[in-house]
Amino acid sequence: MPKTDTRPIVQIDIVSDVVCPWCIVGFRQLDLALQQQNALAKLRWHPFELNPTMPREGQNLREHIVEKYGSTPEQSQQVRERLTQLGAELGFTFNFNDDSKIVNTFAAHQLLDWAETQGRQHPLKLALFKAYFTDQQDVSDVEVLLDAIQTAGLDRDAARAVLDSGTHAGPVRDKQQFWANHGISGVPSMVFGGKYLLTGAQGTDTYAQVLERCLTEIA
Repeated sequence: MPKTDTRPIVQIDIVSDVVCPWCIVGFRQLDLALQQQNALAKLRWHPFELNPTMPREGQNLREHIVEKYGSTPEQSQQVRERLTQLGAELGFTFNFNDDSKIVNTFAAHQLLDWAETQGRQHPLKLALFKAYFTDQQDVSDVEVLLDAIQTAGLDRDAARAVLDSGTHAGPVRDKQQFWANHGISGVPSMVFGGKYLLTGAQGTDTYAQVLERCLTEIA
């Protein structure tokens, strides 16, 4: 019989958008912290749209950042360089360029909601991060989404039916409202063990400290 993994399991809820670079940075930092603490996590990803009114055609990312946050082009470039370096240190590739776009992610969140019912939400989330940030693909495009579905080991036709039917649109809106009602206004937001909230990409050491606290309580 295979040996049973007896490491403790910490429940971690992550409110996130697939076009948020700090969300993948934060997850990678969390993953390292889990390794440091020799712990396992039960991860659940929850929907958050950075730009819920973004039209189908999207918007140039640099223009969007300047418009939304008041950043100068120079500041925007500095952030891109910082993210690229951070990503490389964490084993993730950011490939920003002048044509990078911000897009609507509501369809992606519907598929992530469905994927949770199939036990494949986490692989899909990572596939979407890679599609958007590394491969510079439009994650509002149905075919791009369905390619990610296949990468995550899910059925392409079943996923298309989910989008066509809109069966997960309501549940996604409900979950977005739930987190908004609980004060979540930015991402990533991580809830450890149902009680400890950290917002933003806090770094491996900080995540390790919170995990240690959770593990002590489990023990």
